Amino acid sequence: MIDYNPKAWYSLITHQYSRQVMRTLRPVMIFMMVYTGVICFLILDFFKLNEDTFHSTIGMHSLLGIVLGLFLVFRTNSAYDRWWEGRKLWGSMVNNTRNLAHKLGAFLDRGDRENREYFVSMIPNFTVSVREQMRKGVKLNELEPAGPDFLKRLENVRHIPNRLSTMMYERVNELYKKNIITGDQLFLLDKELKEFSDILGACERIKNTPIPYSYSMYLKKFIFIYIITLPFGFVTSMGYITIAVVVLISFVILSVELIAEEIEDPFGRDINDLPTDELSVKIRENVREILL
Repeated sequence: MIDYNPKAWYSLITHQYSRQVMRTLRPVMIFMMVYTGVICFLILDFFKLNEDTFHSTIGMHSLLGIVLGLFLVFRTNSAYDRWWEGRKLWGSMVNNTRNLAHKLGAFLDRGDRENREYFVSMIPNFTVSVREQMRKGVKLNELEPAGPDFLKRLENVRHIPNRLSTMMYERVNELYKKNIITGDQLFLLDKELKEFSDILGACERIKNTPIPYSYSMYLKKFIFIYIITLPFGFVTSMGYITIAVVVLISFVILSVELIAEEIEDPFGRDINDLPTDELSVKIRENVREILL
């Protein structure tokens, strides 16, 4: 995620992300430039048509543009809702880890280094596992070992966050059986432990539920038809300037769709995705400071 000043116009206009979008759309822009140039040549120079023999008009595209604009607004709003919900979930993750650490810090004796160090490792491990589960899967070398049998219990486990959550439940229940914490304290800790599963499930819902296929398919078809027929609306009235106009309009429309595609999955490593790496580091630092 980019850290930027929303009031700095010049830096926003010249930011490297704009160049990245240009690089991504460059093949399409080159195709539209060549395609529009060929249309202009055929109509203006080869067939020598003018406004009397070939009456081009932007009326149809103006009407279609209104409908397309509504589609794109809905598309970006849907994508942003997913991005913002993901940010709220990770905000809840930060708060939940702090609350759990505060309660454990109050319930456990200051001299109980074993249990304190266990949760100092396990709570951040869970957040790291959730982060990586939303990407390409959890790598065990990214987790901090919490006990001698930690890695052994995670071998051949398909869903690491679930196992880590189970291990924390088992440790809390063990503390209760050993009378290190009371039944009331166990009940209080259960709220945060349960919240971990709720946050994980909500993140998986966002990750595994893409925009409906038919909607995405027809939107892309609509964009394609719109920009591919755009040269015919300007060619006889604007001549070869049509090339620049079509390329500019195509860039604007495709950029909006590109941004929506990027932010609808907010848990990756794209430039606009959520700062889950930084949040994971913050959680680890906060938990360590609270418990040790």
